[in-house]
Amino acid sequence: MTSRTTVMFADLTGSTGVFEKLGNEAATETITALTHWIGAVCESHTGRVVKTLGDGVLAVFPDGPCAVEAVVQMQREHERRQGGRGPARLMQLQVGLDCGEIVEVNGDCYGDAVNVASRLSDLSGARQIWASDSVVDQVDMPPPGVRFHSLGTVAIRGKAQQRRLFRIDWQESATDMMTLPAFEPLASGAYKAGASERIELAQLDVVRAFGADELPIHMGRAREAEFVVNDRRVSRLHARIEWRNSAFVLVDLSSFGTCVRFSGSSTELTLRREECVLHDQGEIALAPGFGDFSTPTIQFELKR
Repeated sequence: MTSRTTVMFADLTGSTGVFEKLGNEAATETITALTHWIGAVCESHTGRVVKTLGDGVLAVFPDGPCAVEAVVQMQREHERRQGGRGPARLMQLQVGLDCGEIVEVNGDCYGDAVNVASRLSDLSGARQIWASDSVVDQVDMPPPGVRFHSLGTVAIRGKAQQRRLFRIDWQESATDMMTLPAFEPLASGAYKAGASERIELAQLDVVRAFGADELPIHMGRAREAEFVVNDRRVSRLHARIEWRNSAFVLVDLSSFGTCVRFSGSSTELTLRREECVLHDQGEIALAPGFGDFSTPTIQFELKR
């Protein structure tokens, strides 16, 4: 049976450390309780759990709005656990959403949307929700306090075409500065500029220049990133540079932050899911600061 369905893949990060800290029996009990809770949240929003995969849950929903409401509730409720002492606080949630045709066989489901949702969960990082445009475009009104932050078009391993992706900012304290208005379509020329505008990035012996008409580009350790930094401390897609209103804008996408220091200034600007305009030249630390000499750092310079 084939149907167009919204697919969710939710994964618990840090489970390996939980086994080391609690032992096999207690860790298994904790992870099982969390995956059952994730399933219950899905079912309360008309979702259906297809299967659990160790510390992950695959579920399907009849539409995008139900899926978005479910995953936002998950993140918010799990965040409240972080203030307690229970073992659940040792793990975080990362979630991916996609919509498309799936095939259900013997209680399991297959299809491109299943693969993409799993991949977006991997790329998103702890405490994040990533969704494709096929999910976001279904939502007429986001849940209170929720914003859809455009990540631009991103290459996904195994996909011939790039996908337009969004990060769902679920924290009720999120600021408008961090987000785009929900459902606002990207203008066809939003990232275009004259061919003379470009930014040069350098890290160790790697130097690459990107024209404004080639943006957005991503920096991180994933192979999908246009500027790859092979360091375990760096998020898969750690930060993005885009062209907006005739300026190069750096956007932090990571779990722990990105830091910027402009040439001629000792001031460090730390971004935590925030953004800033780049000017002249300087350094970008794919970390909350420049304190450690081994911090993965990228030099940038704007050129005409």
